[in-house]
Amino acid sequence: MINVFHIVSSKTWGGAERYASDLVARMRHDSDYYVEVVSAKNDDIIEQFQKMDIPVSILPLKGIRDFDSPVRLARMLRKGKNIVHVHTYRDAVTAVMARIISDNPDTKVVFTPHSLKKPTFNYVSKKVYNSIDQYVFVSQFAYDYFIAHAAPRLKKSVASVIPESVLNTDTSAQAPVPDLHKELKMTPEQSLIMFHSRLNHDKGIDVLLKAIKNVDRNRYHLVILGEGQDKAVQRIKSYIIENKLVHNVHLLGFQRNMHGYLWQCDFGVQPSTIAEMQGISNLEYMKQGKPIITTNNGAQCEYVRDMENGILVKPNNVEQLTEAINTLINDRDLTQRLGRQAKRDFDTRLNYDKFYEKITSLYSHLIGN
Repeated sequence: MINVFHIVSSKTWGGAERYASDLVARMRHDSDYYVEVVSAKNDDIIEQFQKMDIPVSILPLKGIRDFDSPVRLARMLRKGKNIVHVHTYRDAVTAVMARIISDNPDTKVVFTPHSLKKPTFNYVSKKVYNSIDQYVFVSQFAYDYFIAHAAPRLKKSVASVIPESVLNTDTSAQAPVPDLHKELKMTPEQSLIMFHSRLNHDKGIDVLLKAIKNVDRNRYHLVILGEGQDKAVQRIKSYIIENKLVHNVHLLGFQRNMHGYLWQCDFGVQPSTIAEMQGISNLEYMKQGKPIITTNNGAQCEYVRDMENGILVKPNNVEQLTEAINTLINDRDLTQRLGRQAKRDFDTRLNYDKFYEKITSLYSHLIGN
């Protein structure tokens, strides 16, 4: 049996936490693995994993100046075959130090970066980066970006690309979801458009609102799912009121049963202004058989093909985004055709089984099984 420890130290739920959550949710049913989450003291994050009956160990996880966390983690790593999977450089420091203290050669450290931050190299960070046994990148774009800024310091032989996916979620045990078409009193001629992500400029919510303002208000309802900082949310609400979008744009906040909402929409819009390492929100629409309008500035181009399974637009381009929204509203046959192809592409190339097979094969290879 291989012991897998995912270190999750963030204070908020984001892409790294979703990645770890899906993986441990799947792995806990696999008899070849024992899985545990190592978390900082954050009730919201801990609760998410405890609901899945995943063991959670709480450590300070404060980075390079934190000597308590590596010592305590090392006690967990002294025996057996262990994978410590980290998602930030700060946690990689903790994992590398813990492995050294544990003196267990059967402990390996895996690092999956989730943000486009240029790796900073100094004496300490170089030692840490070179001590990581395997880098796993969620897309070719993420790999190319990291290698471009890390080479020649990083050996390419310890870097793998395993495209991130979305775990099939059983929504039957989750909170019931209202029928949005009935709740919003929609007519058959209206399209239900959806956006779900953090409510900030990086994710393109400002651009979306500017674009949707130019769309015929008799033809759509836009549902926005997600949270943001209070100032950002207030700015969004003010924009909706000032531009008389109250009857068309609906803020529903963060929803745990996200899949129960996504399947109801006609198409999704995720116009990120920054380059996405993978763009997990886009994959969630594709899994549901919904076309996605997204930007062409990151890994999205690796799986979204313009006018074949979705629509690609330039970031921060209100005119292009407006045109793309109008295209799908005005052509239902095209929307359905793109959605069917998106579903086929997800099932054949991007499904979670493929991801899981690759990541577990990597774990086994590192341990020597």
